[in-house]
Amino acid sequence: MVRKYALIVEKDSDGWLVSEVLGLPGCHSQAKTMDELIKRTKEAIHSYLKAECNN
Repeated sequence: MVRKYALIVEKDSDGWLVSEVLGLPGCHSQAKTMDELIKRTKEAIHSYLKAECNN
């Protein structure tokens, strides 16, 4: 099953891109490029959901 999540993406004062996954409190990531940010955000979502299943 494919799930879709909305993201907020911002650039911080040091030039890092920061993502926040709406609907998953505390699930976020950062990277220097958009490609890397998307990859890291997917990993963060996977880890978040895995932790939720183990609780």
